[in-house]
Amino acid sequence: MKQIKVKGILVGLSLLVAGSLVAQKHEKCTCKINGLERSYTMYLPAGLKTEAPLVFVLHGYGGKADPRPTMDAVADKNGFAVCYPQGLKDGRGKTCWNVGYPFQADMKVNDVDALCKMAKIVQKKFDLSSKNTFLCGMSNGGEMCYLLAYSKQHTFAALAPVAGLTMVWMYQQLDGPSPIPMFEIHGTKDHTSEWTGDLSNNGGWGAYMPVPVAVNYWVAKNRCLEEKTDTLPVKNKANGHYVITHKYISGIHGNEVWLYEVVNGPHSWANDDLNTEEEIWKFFSKYLR
Repeated sequence: MKQIKVKGILVGLSLLVAGSLVAQKHEKCTCKINGLERSYTMYLPAGLKTEAPLVFVLHGYGGKADPRPTMDAVADKNGFAVCYPQGLKDGRGKTCWNVGYPFQADMKVNDVDALCKMAKIVQKKFDLSSKNTFLCGMSNGGEMCYLLAYSKQHTFAALAPVAGLTMVWMYQQLDGPSPIPMFEIHGTKDHTSEWTGDLSNNGGWGAYMPVPVAVNYWVAKNRCLEEKTDTLPVKNKANGHYVITHKYISGIHGNEVWLYEVVNGPHSWANDDLNTEEEIWKFFSKYLR
């Protein structure tokens, strides 16, 4: 009897471990949105609860729905699902998000609408929370965060662009319909998405605003009353970078706007300096309902 019992336990443990490994794999999915096939990669931590939070991570220009950088470890630790959507190709043959760059003029896809619809599909398919859905993105994905903020969407509860820009056309033609929590991480030596902006469109991406000015729009929109600044320790002191945190607090509905100024930092996810994914989740988790 003793041998049978032990064997049963071992078999049960083996099944449990096998189930966990299966649950933790990336699952590639497709769906039809507005007549177009869209694809995304899902990550569901083992033991994920029903109605768990959902975080979207958008790639940069020419990127893939390939979880690098990855939110997976932070998702395991904090119990949320991750969706890595794939952008469609523009006229240059590059995968992207349509944010109104000059060379995207012939691109008719509405990625604001597509991402909001994709979120609803993912929420239903995997039994995830419609209230606790968040979105972050790198570079072109960061621009998409700003476009979503300026658009009339109620799908994403908070947004976190990394090395993202506010295009001048967004600021001049769109009016953010309501306050929304916003968190930007940006290097001051980013020569792709210039910290000081590019109002003359020297880089070819279209005219865009200086990062502090763009963020301050959302500080005002959220009616934040205070600013708290600090300097964070960085992973690699030898690279000459340091991070100044600007946290604008006491906003309407408890909203906050954060700006992490990576001094001397390049165009990157800032993982050489920060635990970027953990900082993003720290911000998003303030708005769990």
